Amino acid sequence: MEHCSKLVSYLLHSINQTHIFHLQTTSYAEHKALCGYYEGLTGLVDGLVETYQGKYGIIRGYQSFAYVDYTDKNQTISYLDGIYKTIETLRVNVKDSYLQNQIDTIIELVQSTLYKLKNLN
Repeated sequence: MEHCSKLVSYLLHSINQTHIFHLQTTSYAEHKALCGYYEGLTGLVDGLVETYQGKYGIIRGYQSFAYVDYTDKNQTISYLDGIYKTIETLRVNVKDSYLQNQIDTIIELVQSTLYKLKNLN
């Protein structure tokens, strides 16, 4: 269960961290892309946790991470790339296909947001 608490901790942190980036950027396109990410991820993480807990019990041992201020779009892209890599690393411990499907949906949101950050102005 520890691997799941770590994955969920990173995802929950990313909601608040991207919200901070959203509030600090001066780019409208980046502002909107980040809004779509943190608003979309909230429900996806909630669904993943509830599904996991339905089978395995309540997740304990959540972690917290420090927040950082926005500097530029490259920082935001790098942050989301890191989230993607973290998800891919931690998901190997999840064996249920239906949980993997929920994680896939989260990765779709990460990659869609990265597309918007890299290509839309």
